[in-house]
Amino acid sequence: MSIKFLAEDDRPREKFLLKGKNSLSDSELLAIIMGSGSRDETAVELARKILASVDNNWHQLSLLTIKDLMKFKGVGEVKAISIATALEIGKRRASQEIPEKPTISSSKDAYNILKLHLSDLRTEEFWAIFLNQSNKVIHIAQLTQGGINQSIVDIRILFKIALDHFSTGIIISHNHPSGNLKPSEEDLNITQKVKEAGNVMNIQLLDHLIITQNTYTSFADEGLL
Repeated sequence: MSIKFLAEDDRPREKFLLKGKNSLSDSELLAIIMGSGSRDETAVELARKILASVDNNWHQLSLLTIKDLMKFKGVGEVKAISIATALEIGKRRASQEIPEKPTISSSKDAYNILKLHLSDLRTEEFWAIFLNQSNKVIHIAQLTQGGINQSIVDIRILFKIALDHFSTGIIISHNHPSGNLKPSEEDLNITQKVKEAGNVMNIQLLDHLIITQNTYTSFADEGLL
């Protein structure tokens, strides 16, 4: 359905879905926050009026109290609180630094991340680290939980997650609760399958770690990739 055929109250949300958040005007963003307008005005019209009262300045809008916002016809306590809450979230976000993504340059770096999840377990689990082209970590995920001595991974799920996060590199890992660092035949087979699938999808398997309580084996370091 074309946007022009939608009711005006529905347009900002539909526009968000069709064209993305950057396509929305300030009044459309505020209209989505409020959810609805008044009996006489659509949400967009009410939003325009509210923003015009503060010279279309978000900072000035954030200075209005709940009572100030409720002076506008169609803005009750719930809408006023929704507006104030959204502005407070924006304020807190602006005050926070973007966290630095860790970079993996060796098997030790990967181990230091994964040991927090795998070193003390009594059953096997399979985890993966997903990286971008700069080898920065963009996502970490648990793929499976197994029994006492095995945890089988579904390669389709592994690469779906990689695609969802636009990953160009993967490090896979599982633990051996027995403390044995030697790869099993199954470990070698799954490593080869992941590597081959990654070659097809242009997503490189960078390493496979076997983790025990106090140490690890790296397939890359051992020349097993």
